[in-house]
Amino acid sequence: MAKAMILAAGQGTRVRPLTKQTPKPMVPILGKPVMEYIIEHLARYGVREIMVNVAFNHWKIENYFGDGHRWGVEIGYAFEGTRQHGEIVPKPLGSAGGMRRIQDHSGFFDETTIVLCGDAIIDIDFKSALYEHKTKGAMASVITLEVPDDQVKNYGIVVADKEGRVTSFQEKPSPEEAKSNLASTGIYIFEPQVLDLIPPGKEFDIGSELFPLLVEKGMPFYAQSRHFNWIDIGRVSDYWAVCQRVLAGEVAQMDMPGTQVRPGVWVGLNTRVDWDTVNVTGPVYIGSSCDIEPGVTIEGPCWIGHGSLLRKNCTVKRSVLFEYTRVSENTEMADVVASPQYCVDRNGNTTYQGDETSTLRWGDARA
Repeated sequence: MAKAMILAAGQGTRVRPLTKQTPKPMVPILGKPVMEYIIEHLARYGVREIMVNVAFNHWKIENYFGDGHRWGVEIGYAFEGTRQHGEIVPKPLGSAGGMRRIQDHSGFFDETTIVLCGDAIIDIDFKSALYEHKTKGAMASVITLEVPDDQVKNYGIVVADKEGRVTSFQEKPSPEEAKSNLASTGIYIFEPQVLDLIPPGKEFDIGSELFPLLVEKGMPFYAQSRHFNWIDIGRVSDYWAVCQRVLAGEVAQMDMPGTQVRPGVWVGLNTRVDWDTVNVTGPVYIGSSCDIEPGVTIEGPCWIGHGSLLRKNCTVKRSVLFEYTRVSENTEMADVVASPQYCVDRNGNTTYQGDETSTLRWGDARA
């Protein structure tokens, strides 16, 4: 099996405020970081050596995943940045630039390597993808998915001939201008020779710079059109939608934690729920040490993070509450992602704690 590299050095600005203090690959789904699902999936296919490039809040990734032994893999980290005047200053080198830096340091990419972003849920069959890559004699492969014509404007679009050889790219074209509906999923397969094309010591991107260079030089570069689950968390609205799908059981190998106490309702340890007066419609997870007071209504899909407090007669519908979130009495939260500090609706509109113009009343359960 191949080696792998997970791209995890970005700021995740489009997912703020979820990523204000948290690296995007650490954003939780069912209580686990997105990147953990990726590592589990790679390990499932026999990938044992994984490099991760990191920058913003890099220690949060490193402290959680360590050397990778818990997942039966070996994980290494390449920090992109420097220390200046006592402060750690991240300086990402771009998706391709980070790879070249690793290669110049140790020659890690000495065999076929899977490269993928650390912020998407996937269930691709890597065995068949690698087989197609090898069979075609490809130096580089990009995994694509067909998307509806009206959605091409949201993606990098790959244009390929009948044999799948890549001929050009379009970055988020309008439906009228799109020459293809094959969206790049941010999953790539590279042979070591590709690294020689990346200029050393400078910022360089895979999609916008390395791929056009491969086409220009006429290297065997192919698009693979595959059918698999690819759930990208590009925006806050995507995160809300992902959580809804996962909680509803639509994604395989992502099981609800806790103990199922009634159909569609799972709870963690040390929860306190007045089941005689609380109305809960699953799928719902109520985390450990939560306190659900009388008269509360919860309509799933919902995730109630550990340590949260739902006060009397409040309502939570189709929402994700991060740990230690308090919902005040008689308050209704619907279609939101909320923490003790902020509340984001399904369209990405953010309200912060203390905003007097908001009708929502919530806060920190530890207060």
